[in-house]
Amino acid sequence: MVSAAVVLSGCGLDISTDDSSTTAQTVGTIEPTVQIAGSAMKGVIQQGLVVANRLVADKDGAYAPQRQAAKPVRTAVDGTYEWQLRGKAEGWALVELQADGSTRMICDVVPQCDQAGASPVAFGQPMALDSNFSLRGAGDLSMETVNLTPLTHLAVTLAERSDTGLSPSALSTAYTTVEGWFGLPAGALRLAPPDLTRLDDMTGVTADAIQVAIANAAFLALVNDNAQWTSISDVLSNLTAQVSAYGQISVTGDGTNVALADLVDAAALQASELQATLESSIMSQKLAVVQNRNVQHFQTLADVNVDSETQTSEPPATEAAPQETIPANAALLSWTAPLTRENGDSLTMGEIAGFEVVYGTSAENLDNSLAIGDASVDELLVDELTEGTWYFAIRTLDTDGNRSRLSEVVYKQI
Repeated sequence: MVSAAVVLSGCGLDISTDDSSTTAQTVGTIEPTVQIAGSAMKGVIQQGLVVANRLVADKDGAYAPQRQAAKPVRTAVDGTYEWQLRGKAEGWALVELQADGSTRMICDVVPQCDQAGASPVAFGQPMALDSNFSLRGAGDLSMETVNLTPLTHLAVTLAERSDTGLSPSALSTAYTTVEGWFGLPAGALRLAPPDLTRLDDMTGVTADAIQVAIANAAFLALVNDNAQWTSISDVLSNLTAQVSAYGQISVTGDGTNVALADLVDAAALQASELQATLESSIMSQKLAVVQNRNVQHFQTLADVNVDSETQTSEPPATEAAPQETIPANAALLSWTAPLTRENGDSLTMGEIAGFEVVYGTSAENLDNSLAIGDASVDELLVDELTEGTWYFAIRTLDTDGNRSRLSEVVYKQI
């Protein structure tokens, strides 16, 4: 048997190379190379031109890319790229993507992506990108994976403000800062964002990765019905200029610049709209969690008043995270996957098939159930609950068909 435990939150309850970028050879020796791989996602960016360069320090300790003459590689149909970089797998690299006339991006905004002077592009269909569109990302070569998204682009821009340039420490700090701006968990920008137009075909993708993808989709969503922004390049250029000049993004807006609150609000709306496109109940539940996270973060940002005349070169102070709030007619359940079976034997994640949440208006009659066929899921938003007291419990299911006993029952008054 396997064990399970559940916690109720809210309301006080508990990513073809050619000869120029492949292995260089000398007589009797082969120069080592490291392969960098990753994805360009906003949504999926196809046939984008990608170049990678090592980041090296000058005599003053400031890091910058060591440019080499090399033909760019193009991203594949799924947005992935591979690059062979000369030298050992040590230090950091900057990866840059540039669009040209062949580059296309899959519209990941529901129901469509507006275009200036052209017809809208439907969700899931390719659209052209202007030659001004570019993305950057950076990473430790020992990790050998660098994803390129609007969020990583902002992080690189922020790191460039450091006295040490694109140093490992400046980049690490910048990535963490940008995650905080968008209410993302630590390390989220290192996750490979999923293709939001193919969520029904995916298994194992986490709510965290979906949240990153939706945060990136929000950049394009702002173009819809907004005469101020005619393309995603406009939105990204404005945000990059803000970060370069001030080291931050206007939180609630000043009538001219893109506001962080508007991006978070657009992300919450996209999470909601995406749910209607899905057949997978598991993905729908993950989107509900992402929507709830963005709504909470928007509410926090709305309480912050930033006078643009007093903005400094330092990142803004952040408030302590408020207690998690959820809709009045919903309950957010969270749990930790068990590490042992009920008999004390160890239990690995690969042996867990999923979970089953049961609930009802009586602790003795939990007559509603939701199956979760994904061991990586650790949150579930149960909504549309009627007035009264609702009781919840969870059990773990393993790959052999065994089911644990129910966890301790928790409850919430609606």
